[in-house]
Amino acid sequence: MPVSPATAADLAELTELFAAYLAFYQVPRPPQEVQRFLGARLQQGDSRLFLARDEHGGAQRFVLLLPLQSSLAGKPAWLLSDLYVAAAARRQGVGEAQMQAAREFAEASGACGLQLETGRANQAAQRLYERLGYVRDEQFFTYWLALAR
Repeated sequence: MPVSPATAADLAELTELFAAYLAFYQVPRPPQEVQRFLGARLQQGDSRLFLARDEHGGAQRFVLLLPLQSSLAGKPAWLLSDLYVAAAARRQGVGEAQMQAAREFAEASGACGLQLETGRANQAAQRLYERLGYVRDEQFFTYWLALAR
């Protein structure tokens, strides 16, 4: 299943996949809001979105990478912010292919690493990440401060 950079022409299908991703994590958003967010990412070029399609051309998965700077390594890195595989395409190696595409992109960009987070209950994803060489951080906690809108 080929993976390619997403373009503005992919926005409608990306919006549908991203909305399903948000629903999976129980934070649904109106389609217009999702489309505005993704459209801005594509237009501003402040992230990298990759999309994979099945043999019939249907969008099956996406990954969104955001640039980071590793102050400890003194090099660029990427945050694998969002990854989603459509329910019908799961357990077929689709997620692994997407992860590999993200890794290849990060390596080609000269990054020193990829960082990601996943839900504590998402054990299928955790098994995949660990099988691919990702190491769970046991040294640092992640904190979040929600700011008023």
